[in-house]
Amino acid sequence: MRLYLIRHGETQWNKQKLLQGKTDNPLNENGVQVAKMTAEGLRSVSFDAVYSSPLSRAYETAWLVTEGRYPIVTDKRLEEIGFGVYEGYCCGKEGFNIPDPDFRLFFEDPEKYQPPAGGESVRELCDRSMDFLRELRENPDNEDKTILISTHGATLRSMLVGIQKKPLSQFWKGGVHQNCAVTIVRLEAGEYVVEQEGVIYYDEALSTNYD
Repeated sequence: MRLYLIRHGETQWNKQKLLQGKTDNPLNENGVQVAKMTAEGLRSVSFDAVYSSPLSRAYETAWLVTEGRYPIVTDKRLEEIGFGVYEGYCCGKEGFNIPDPDFRLFFEDPEKYQPPAGGESVRELCDRSMDFLRELRENPDNEDKTILISTHGATLRSMLVGIQKKPLSQFWKGGVHQNCAVTIVRLEAGEYVVEQEGVIYYDEALSTNYD
């Protein structure tokens, strides 16, 4: 089995450096363009299955990247981490306006991060994303399949932390992947192995690093 993990294309909230979480924003014009360029880069790959977060920015990315050639199965375990009452607040260094100063622990010390009302912890995110990958791995029907998974910045990080068996303290090591960056993972002797990480098929200037 080989997995192609992709972060969604850019949204307007990405551009404004706002916490997006489970807020359902569509791709902006640049996000659509980047997804179409990624489709060109992956055109030679034939997918046996396509999974996506149900949030429209990830679903639309999956549809554009596969050029509508495959049915897309949505799974809530692929959604972005929820930020609850803080979704829509600015998380950029300039303009940071989240009222709880301890929120910075999300970026600086994820092990100690306490989610706001309606949000979820980094551990909860890791548990659900790895549950999804575990289900794929344990299904014998997937043994020889090539699968596209369209998800989000923090969710993709949580998958890599689980695959590489890193502690939560290293959650952000490697940073958030750029919009539509592709990571290829293969299943080898029952374990996931990262082949390539964060590959992009367009000019890097077209991306932002904020989910």
